[in-house]
Amino acid sequence: MTAPLPDTAPLTAPLPDWVIPPPEGFSADDFLRMSGLPPHTELIDGSLVFVSPQRKWHSGVVGRFWVELDAQAPEGWRADREMALKVGVRQVPEPDVLVVQEEAFLRKEPDTYYLPEEVLLVIEAVSPDSEERDRETKPGKYARAGVPHFWRIEEADGDSAVVYAYEFDPATRAYGVAGIHHDRFKVSSPFPVDIDLKEIRRKRAR
Repeated sequence: MTAPLPDTAPLTAPLPDWVIPPPEGFSADDFLRMSGLPPHTELIDGSLVFVSPQRKWHSGVVGRFWVELDAQAPEGWRADREMALKVGVRQVPEPDVLVVQEEAFLRKEPDTYYLPEEVLLVIEAVSPDSEERDRETKPGKYARAGVPHFWRIEEADGDSAVVYAYEFDPATRAYGVAGIHHDRFKVSSPFPVDIDLKEIRRKRAR
């Protein structure tokens, strides 16, 4: 009599649910419940957007602005980095830096994302693979969600940076340019901020 074959594990593990999107795309709620996604995955127009590994310049400028804004923000506000922002039914981008209400920063639930009404400022540091999203796609979504301030940071010669500051115009529900800053970033709105942009990578947060 032939002995039964032992149970064996399947040759391949089942695919995660997020590999094949539904016809209408994923909803924000679907996205926020997903597990096993690569780090810093975003949901844009119902589709998952995966990002390349961070370059040193990008990591440095994000860390620097996160630390400086958390130190310079007025009472009641905190800076956070690389947290999901639920801005629409099928929109969950992940800004590089956010300034949010301290109450939202400290709460226990939900602890994986913020809502637009809790956010004063979002920042995107542009990478080669994210130029179109950071310059066009995501600013429009932040503006339509009513986020008051948006800053875009671009790499300049050497280790420096250029900051493009935008403010929300409630009449047009779009951003208008508030200033373009080289070498030193010094503004009074939405609160006083002063950051030296020169050699920003060498001075990045540790």
